[in-house]
Amino acid sequence: MSTPNWRSLLFVPATAERFVAKAHTRGADVIILDLEDSIPPGEKQAARDALPAAAKTVSQAGAQVCVRINRPMEMSVLDIAAAVMPEVSVLMLPKLMGAEHVKLLSEVVASREALLDLPRGHTRFIGVVETPQALPQLHAIAHADPRMAALGVGSEDLCTEMEAVPGGDSMYVFGMMVVAAARGAGILPMGSVGAFADFSDLDGYRASLRRSRGLGFGCTACIHPLHVPIINEEYGPSPAEVDRARRLVAAFEEALAQGLGAVAFEGAMIDLPVVDRARKVLARAR
Repeated sequence: MSTPNWRSLLFVPATAERFVAKAHTRGADVIILDLEDSIPPGEKQAARDALPAAAKTVSQAGAQVCVRINRPMEMSVLDIAAAVMPEVSVLMLPKLMGAEHVKLLSEVVASREALLDLPRGHTRFIGVVETPQALPQLHAIAHADPRMAALGVGSEDLCTEMEAVPGGDSMYVFGMMVVAAARGAGILPMGSVGAFADFSDLDGYRASLRRSRGLGFGCTACIHPLHVPIINEEYGPSPAEVDRARRLVAAFEEALAQGLGAVAFEGAMIDLPVVDRARKVLARAR
């Protein structure tokens, strides 16, 4: 399966009709209809029941639809039964413990896809690790199943268990573990290194995203619509980057057509890894 070109993922509680109605106007690549943390225990079934209408509403401008399910297995099964549908292409799996956990959930999803006559693999996964015990399993989780599309760590839950303060210092090592595991598996590393409790500090948020993108993160999720355009700008290629990548690839292909063994571009020699990076920029721009 191909790696998605996501930049921004916006959380919306599945039962929050006001937020659901406007979600398609926010510009996010993915809308995450939440069944987990933002839904009180007594409203879980109401949230499941709201999914079909909510999925149609949030996808009307072209965003992909994701559903974040609950961790306890008895709830996961109910959530999957409600969430797997033609309009939902991704499930977010919180508090993963290892590869077997992913494989078990994949079996449940496959059964539901077959029941609805959906193609096997219609539903992709975003894996989230949120416990210290699961951190050594990041590599195995990233490679666990072809459905895996992205991988991240839940900084708030993880830092709570470690009695640490969420931020660039506490999350740097684990963030880089995510980047290495995800890139090694050919999926997207999701997240950033920073603490963003102050929604009004947009400059600080942008600076943190810029640093995180430079560290290799490919997409990130947010709960506030103001963050979506900033994510899209910082995690997506700039017009200048796209223009340079297009010119670099063209120069390389022209040199190959002429049978040249070495390629010069803007005063420097370029080789295949440089060209591959430029092609990835163009793919992200598309």
